[in-house]
Amino acid sequence: MYITNYKASNEEQRQAMASDSIVSNPIYTETYAITIGASVELIWPWLAQMGSGRAGWYAYDWIDNGSHPSARSILPEYQHIAPGDILPALPGMKDVFLVAAVDPPRCLILIMPDATLGTRVSWEFLLKPLDQGHTRLIVRGRISPHWLAVATQDNSTVRRRHIFIERVYSLLAHLPRPFMLTAASFGHALMQVRQLRGIKSRAEA
Repeated sequence: MYITNYKASNEEQRQAMASDSIVSNPIYTETYAITIGASVELIWPWLAQMGSGRAGWYAYDWIDNGSHPSARSILPEYQHIAPGDILPALPGMKDVFLVAAVDPPRCLILIMPDATLGTRVSWEFLLKPLDQGHTRLIVRGRISPHWLAVATQDNSTVRRRHIFIERVYSLLAHLPRPFMLTAASFGHALMQVRQLRGIKSRAEA
């Protein structure tokens, strides 16, 4: 199991989080964190409205939002979020994140399910107030071994051209596991750090 972090303290990396039990035997786990100069109440709306075709993911829009710029304002129509709600992972994709648990304005847990193999990915966003004007955003992702089986499935019956990120997933899944995990962790780190910075800049503005 590989563990990576972006300015996450040792305590944050070790601490138990609510989503840990969802993917109990991950092949990869990550814990990222960033300090944001805003209260949890000001940060939460940016988390609630995430999703491709919604407010975006605040990362690299040409990869995960169909080149549509992620929102730079609060969108009221996406603020009411509940377990079972769908947050599209990519534009036009059948792969989606489902809201597994939500505790506003503190915790949001997303999962990527599979009808036959169970949960493939868990992704938790936890807001911890530091003082009146500062919050720690801790993000933990865990990937199940099931992800490999899904990524290597034959997609020849899909009558559309695969988008960039799908081709990347397919390529990674056919690499030897050590190389695959190293490459995947590097790529995801770029996206996750970009997202954290995107949330930070929006909330502080």
